[in-house]
Amino acid sequence: MPELRKDPVLGRWIIISKERSKRPTDFLVEKAETTGGFCPLCPGNENTTPSEVLAYRKNQFAKINEPGWQVRVVPNKFPALVIEGDLDKEGEGLYDKMNGIGAHEVIIESPRHDINFADLDPAEMAMVFRAYRDRIEDLAMDERFQYVMVFKNHGRAAGASLEHPHSQLIALPVLPRLLVSELEGSLSYYNYKERCIFCDIVRQEIKQEIRVVCQNDRFITITPFAPKTPFEMWVLPKTHSSSYRRQDEEQLYGLAEIFSESLQRLDRCIPGVPYNFVLHTQPLRSENLEHFHWHFEIVPKLTSIAGFEWGSGFYINPMPPEEAAAFLRESL
Repeated sequence: MPELRKDPVLGRWIIISKERSKRPTDFLVEKAETTGGFCPLCPGNENTTPSEVLAYRKNQFAKINEPGWQVRVVPNKFPALVIEGDLDKEGEGLYDKMNGIGAHEVIIESPRHDINFADLDPAEMAMVFRAYRDRIEDLAMDERFQYVMVFKNHGRAAGASLEHPHSQLIALPVLPRLLVSELEGSLSYYNYKERCIFCDIVRQEIKQEIRVVCQNDRFITITPFAPKTPFEMWVLPKTHSSSYRRQDEEQLYGLAEIFSESLQRLDRCIPGVPYNFVLHTQPLRSENLEHFHWHFEIVPKLTSIAGFEWGSGFYINPMPPEEAAAFLRESL
C-alpha cells in the first residue's frame, strides 16, 4: 500500500509509492555525451572568463588569471543577478519589485576537464568546500545581500550546461522561500521541545540505523524520512552548527571525506546519475541559531515533476528511503 510521509521540518507531504518500487538498475539514466571542443573553464583559457575573484594555487606568488590554479572562482559570464547598482525597492499597487542585484559566481572545482566531482580526493574536494566558505564570507560584507545559495548541477538532466566540473553560488538580496520555511518549521519545533530538530534527526537516525548511508567522526549522511526523490541524501554535521561559515579546515576535510564516499556510493548504485546538491545554511544577517542546523541536500534527477506534483505540492517517490539507504550501504 502507498504511504504518506510528512517532512518533519517543512510539514510537506510525500507519497512513497511502494507499488512502483524499483531497484537501482531499474532507473534509466541517459548516457552523457561528451561534446569536446573549446572549454572556457580549462587551464590556459583564463582570458575567456571574467577575472577571478578567488583562486587557490600551490605557488602563492603566481599571477592571477593564469594557469597553475587548483580551484578557481569567477563571476558568471551570463549572471542571473548583477552586482552593480542599487536595490531601489518599490511597490506597484499590491505588487513589490526591486532591481535584480546580487552576485552569480562559478566555482571551477578542478583544472582537470575529465574528472567528476565525486572522483576528487578528499584534499581536493576540501578546497572546493573552502572556496564556498571563503566566498560566502566575502559576499557577507555586502549589506545588500541576505543569503548566499551554493549549488551544483551535475549532468545535463540536472541543468549542467558545461562538462568541466564546476558548481555555482548566487548571492541574493532576499531570503529564499524554502529557507524561510525551514527556519519557521525548525523554530516551531524548538519552541515546543527546546531542541534543534536536525540534532534530533541525527540522534534518531544513528540510533535506528535504517536510513544511515555512512558516517565519520564529524558528519553523517542519511536518506531523509520523507524524500522528494529516490536516493535523496542529506549530509549533516553531528554536532550543532547553524552556519557553514564557521567551519574550519579540519571540519571541511571531514565534510569532503563523507561527501566523497556518499557520491561514490550513489554512482555505484546508479552509474552516471545526474544530481543537484544545495547548501542550506543560516541567513547572512543572523546570529547563531539554536533551532537551525546547516546541511547539504543531494537530490538525484530520477523522477519527473508532472501535473499532480505541480498542482498539489506533493512529490511521488517510488523508492522507500530505507531501501535506498540499504542499497547505498551495500554499494561499496
